[in-house]
Amino acid sequence: MTVLNFKEIKDKIYGCWLGKNIGGTIGTPYEGKTEMQDISGFASKKGEPLPNDDLDLQLVWLRALEEVGPWSLNSEVLGEYWLSMITPSWNEYGLSKANMRRGFVPPISGEIGNRMWKNSNGAWIRSEIWACLAPGYPGIARRYAFEDASVDHGMSEGTVAELFTATLESEAFVCNDVMNIISRGLEAIPENSRVAKAVKLAVECYEKGIDYRQARNMLVDQSADIGFFQAPANLGYVTLGLLYGGGDFKKSIIYAVNCGDDTDCTGATVGAVLGIIYGASGIPEDWKEYIGDRIMTICVNGNFVCLLPKTCSELTERVMKMMPAVFLANGVDISFGNSESHWDENRLKKGVDGKKIMSLAPCSVRFSDVFFSGTAEYEKEPVLTDGESMKIHVTLKANHEPVWVSVDMRLPDGFCAVYPENVLINPEYTLFPGRLCEFDIVMTAENIRKSSNTAIMILKGEGRMKNVCVPFVIGSK
Repeated sequence: MTVLNFKEIKDKIYGCWLGKNIGGTIGTPYEGKTEMQDISGFASKKGEPLPNDDLDLQLVWLRALEEVGPWSLNSEVLGEYWLSMITPSWNEYGLSKANMRRGFVPPISGEIGNRMWKNSNGAWIRSEIWACLAPGYPGIARRYAFEDASVDHGMSEGTVAELFTATLESEAFVCNDVMNIISRGLEAIPENSRVAKAVKLAVECYEKGIDYRQARNMLVDQSADIGFFQAPANLGYVTLGLLYGGGDFKKSIIYAVNCGDDTDCTGATVGAVLGIIYGASGIPEDWKEYIGDRIMTICVNGNFVCLLPKTCSELTERVMKMMPAVFLANGVDISFGNSESHWDENRLKKGVDGKKIMSLAPCSVRFSDVFFSGTAEYEKEPVLTDGESMKIHVTLKANHEPVWVSVDMRLPDGFCAVYPENVLINPEYTLFPGRLCEFDIVMTAENIRKSSNTAIMILKGEGRMKNVCVPFVIGSK
C-alpha cells in the first residue's frame, strides 16, 4: 500500500503548476526564435502570467476526468472534449480536429494528413496533469498520456514525447535526482525513437563537459531533417536545462529558454519538473511573487471557461480531489497521512508499458466490452479509390470465458467486404488456451459516392445481451 504525505504531495503539485506558469511566462516572448537567446528573467509585466496552451489544455483534461471519471477516460472521450472546448486550429490541433469531424478516431485522427506536425510539441507540453494525478506511478501517468497524445499525434514521436515527460514528471515525486528521472523516462520509450536519441545526446554532452551552447547546436543539427518546433530537439533542450542548470530553478529555466525554438514549452516543462522536485516552498520567492497565482486562458471556448480552475491553488485542490479515484481506477491502494510518504515496491509495474503501447498500428481502432476487447488495424491509411481493396486485421481477446461471436458488417453504399461470420474467442488463462482470435476483413471500394464512408462491424457474443459496434471510417481519394 502507498501512503502519501498529504502536505508534501500537495506542495509538490502546487509547485508543478507554479513552475509551469513561471517557465511558460518567461519563455513565451521568445517562442519561435530559431537563434540562441540571452535572457535573464521575465520580460512580462509583474503579476500578469501570460496565457499558454500548455496549461489550458490540461484544465480541460481535468474537467473531462471530473465529468467522465478515470475508468472511462480514453482518447475518444478526450477527442470529444477537443471538438467542444478547445478553439485553436493551428498545425496538429486543427488537422486532428478536421479528421475527427470526418469520423476518424484516435490514433488515426493524429495520423492522416499530419506528416508535418505529428512529431511536434503539442502533446508533451500537457503531460503534468497525468503525473500529478498519479504521483510516483509513471505507468499510470503513461496510460492517460497515451490516450491524450494519440488524439493529435497518432503513433508518432509526438506521442513518444508525452510518454517520456509523463514518466519524468511522475517519477519526480519520488526521486529528486534529475539524471535518475531522465533515465527512467528513457526506459519508458522505444530506444530507437528520435526523442530517445535527442535526450541521450543532451545527456552525453553534459557528461562529456561540452559547453551547453555547443550541445544545443548539436541538437539542432541532429533534428535538421525534421526542422524546428519538433519534439526531439525541444526535449533535448529541456534535458539541457535540467542538467546544465545544476538544480538551480532559475538557471535551469533560463538555459532551456536560451536554446530558442518552442521556448514557452521548454521553459514551462523545466519549471514544472523542478516545481515537483522542490515543491512550491522551494521555488524562489521573488519569482513566485512576480508571477502570482492566476491562470490566464487563451485556447478554451469561452462558454466553458467558467468550469475550469482560475488559479494554480484551485487547480491543485481539484487535482488532489481526483487523485484517489485515479488510483482506485488503476488498482492501487493509497491513503494520505502525516508521516513520510511510503511507496509500494511494485509501483513501477502498474499501468502501461510505453514501449509496448507504441507497437500499436498507426491506423487502428481499439474497442472493449464487458466480455471481450480487441483492436482492428488497417493495413494502410483508410483512404481508397474505386476498385481498390484494403485489409483490416481484427484481434479479439476474451475477458472471462470462451465465447462464440457472430460477425456482421453493415456497409456504406459502394462497398463490399469479405469476412468470417462466426469466431471463437478463448481466454488465455483456460487449461488449454487457444491463440487470441484473429481474422481479416477485406474491404473493397466499388463505387465510392461520398468523401467519408462508415462501415460498422457488429459483434454479438452468444448468450449476451448487447452487440458491440465498431465503426470503420474510410475516406475517398
